[in-house]
Amino acid sequence: MKADLPTPDAPLKIGTRGSPLALAQAHETRRRLGQAFDLPTDAFEIVVIRTSGDDAALIAKDRPLKEIGGKGLFTKEIEEQLIAGGIDIAVHSMKDMPVDQPAGLVLDCYLPREDVRDAFISPSYKGIADLPEGAVVGTSSLRRRAQVLVARPDLTVVEFRGNVQTRLRKLGDQVASCTFLAMAGLRRLDMLGEVPATAIAPEEMLPALAQGAIGIERRADDSRVAELLEAIHDGPTGQQLAAERAFLARLDGSCETPIGGLAELEGGRLRLRGEILRPDGSERLADAVEGPVEDGAAMGRDMAARLLGRAGPGFFDWRA
Repeated sequence: MKADLPTPDAPLKIGTRGSPLALAQAHETRRRLGQAFDLPTDAFEIVVIRTSGDDAALIAKDRPLKEIGGKGLFTKEIEEQLIAGGIDIAVHSMKDMPVDQPAGLVLDCYLPREDVRDAFISPSYKGIADLPEGAVVGTSSLRRRAQVLVARPDLTVVEFRGNVQTRLRKLGDQVASCTFLAMAGLRRLDMLGEVPATAIAPEEMLPALAQGAIGIERRADDSRVAELLEAIHDGPTGQQLAAERAFLARLDGSCETPIGGLAELEGGRLRLRGEILRPDGSERLADAVEGPVEDGAAMGRDMAARLLGRAGPGFFDWRA
């Protein structure tokens, strides 16, 4: 496809949010595409698109994500630009992506997955067990809130929004004793040496579905871009996310339910763990399954169905 490769005169336009982490992910995408096709950096143009989720006033109010637009808050404007042709591809953190794609768009390229674990962030403590009784924990994640309260019902959890830098500043202002971030984000920003972070094993805190994965979205009818992206797609990450996102889709697919899950590969086998929780930490239902990698999506759907059956009709009544 030599004649169809992007050039400095006709660069491939990469759409992204403007946060430091989003830009790091866009730069990684550009680097991988450049290496795959031996192209110069200026054969790509990074286009920063402001989304509703970047509204400083909303972040400052520390309102729950479900009250201000859900996961689509970070993707809507970017996807509109992609549909309109203003950009050629969109780079996303997969844990922010709703399971349903807008008509005309597909998400079938994933970069190699980073560290899937959560990070406990505190200048004074090393983990949840070390926090004094009644300590204040800050998080904007329904999943992390519920998991904390399962482990430590004596703690107080407050809403805590913003990017890495904003959350660290709030910790410095003593809004809370600790918060949580994704290890993947800290690694991509090269901040592990600067941030008081302790990785949390998945056995202690099951991560968000698709955490640590970067997805690249394109127009469904753009065969040229599809061929470009095929060169950088990571198959194992795709296999993990097929199981995890099938599990998410069958359960809920939004940000309104505390859900954790993780698929792991070993040889030709896939192990999937998942859980659903009540936001107040009063109930947690978990399951695990193992099988052939190619059955991952079916395993995810079946495990979700089992958990829904165990939860019963009243489990999600709090959302009403």
